[in-house]
Amino acid sequence: METLQKNQTVRAVIEGYSSEGLGIARVNGQVVFVHRAIRGEDCDILIMKVLKHAAFGKVTAIHTPSEHRQEPDCPYYGRCGGCDFRHMDYAEELAAKRQRVQDALTRLGGSDVQVEEILGAPDTDCYRNKSQYPIAPNGTVGFYRARSHEVIGVERCRLQMPQADAAAQAVRQYIRQFRVPCYDEKTGRGLLRHLYVRTNGAGESLICLLGNGERAPREPELVELLRQAVPSAVGIVWGVNRKKGNVILGDSYRTLWGENTLRDTLWGLTFRLSVPSFYQVNRAQAEVLYRKAVEFAALTGEETMLDLYCGAGTITLCMAQHCKQAIGAEIVPEAIDDAWQNAKSNGVENVEFFCGDAKETAAELAHRGLRPDVICVDPPRKGLAPEVVEAAAAMSPRRIVYVSCDPATLGRDVKRFAEHGYTTVRAAAVDLFPKTAHVETVVLLSKGEIDSKKVRVEFSLEDMDMSEFQDGATYPQIKEYVLEHTGLKVSNLYISQIKRKCGLEVGKNYNLPKSEDSRQPQCPPEKEKAIREAFKYFGMI
Repeated sequence: METLQKNQTVRAVIEGYSSEGLGIARVNGQVVFVHRAIRGEDCDILIMKVLKHAAFGKVTAIHTPSEHRQEPDCPYYGRCGGCDFRHMDYAEELAAKRQRVQDALTRLGGSDVQVEEILGAPDTDCYRNKSQYPIAPNGTVGFYRARSHEVIGVERCRLQMPQADAAAQAVRQYIRQFRVPCYDEKTGRGLLRHLYVRTNGAGESLICLLGNGERAPREPELVELLRQAVPSAVGIVWGVNRKKGNVILGDSYRTLWGENTLRDTLWGLTFRLSVPSFYQVNRAQAEVLYRKAVEFAALTGEETMLDLYCGAGTITLCMAQHCKQAIGAEIVPEAIDDAWQNAKSNGVENVEFFCGDAKETAAELAHRGLRPDVICVDPPRKGLAPEVVEAAAAMSPRRIVYVSCDPATLGRDVKRFAEHGYTTVRAAAVDLFPKTAHVETVVLLSKGEIDSKKVRVEFSLEDMDMSEFQDGATYPQIKEYVLEHTGLKVSNLYISQIKRKCGLEVGKNYNLPKSEDSRQPQCPPEKEKAIREAFKYFGMI
């Protein structure tokens, strides 16, 4: 077998895509990853790098171009590492991402589940509501070149909101005008490190500059430049980050002007977001993602749901509308503060939040005897630690909804859950990151669903006429009655509490407070009165 050599030109057909969106070809039994190649194309490939088990190359000529090929619409494409798919149309990009998820679940996860669908985005440009610009030692503001820490200056990024690029231009002026030293991650010297901009659906922005020190030079002038560039800004924050390397977020924050949080709406709920709070970068597609997660959770209003890696409580609060009690856990204190505030401002009362590491929190809750019916996890790209998988499985939930931003770690974790008796029964992909290789996945894992000789039949009691079998009203009916007649919003938790007081059946999944001083919120008198009136109306008491 002839070994590939650097600077050699070979001819091959592109078979598929790598996890980074590179085309895959096979030459003399060797795998070649090809930049800007499209599946099905017959092309000449210049070998640029040869490794022990693979090689990298670029297309020099296309003999049979794909019908999905298009001219890249960004002058920085190929230099900036932000985008991966601007050389192909969106239909092929979605197909590549769906296949990536399927391969991860099959090859890494050992699952035979089929990815049901991939839900594409209506807008593939200007969708990022969080922008993070690294700043080079020479003052260049932009984005990293692919697989490097070299900053490529970008005046206008098609993925970012215009407000973010405007803030970046103001920072460039600030650096030049006042000769501000910028951070060098090799030496640890210099001040300015990153520009961070978060923009909501109304176009308002929260701007944060991260620096290797307590203060920025000429802070009033900096604030003025940013406010002129971004008139819709609601706040400007200075973040202190003295960590070595290219870590973005800092350990402390100081407000230079305005507010230190930003509010945005999602699923009809309002969320307060501080700089460190996790929030999906594509607001429109986040609603699609959470809708799919709620669908997979199959909540009926009677369940206790645990949300690990809850961030500012977005998934927790969305799920809380459909279950009896929702519990969120997150390691970032600021995010938990935001989560509690978000619950309060939205009038969501059947929630509780814990601040702590996911594996420690899961283990603690399991030790306390918590037995959630549904666990939802939305971890960072590195996925779940083995201890988190073990702790989650030890609580024996009926269903686990796994929201993943990395198919590879998802496949690994699905296999780990399988070792604890959980089968992957449904999977769907959602594209939150158009033009990039990243993709979100929602997976449903269930314990004891089926075996090879059984057929699972799914049905919903809501679809059946159960009137002759039930004595009262459903939780949604009670909520609707109370809202219509009193204007009050009541939670499933409150209804369950009053049911217990009245001696009514509340369902086997209702967990009583462990003590009288439990943090579980108690139904206010005015809401209790309204719920009792509803019970009377429906003939329950």
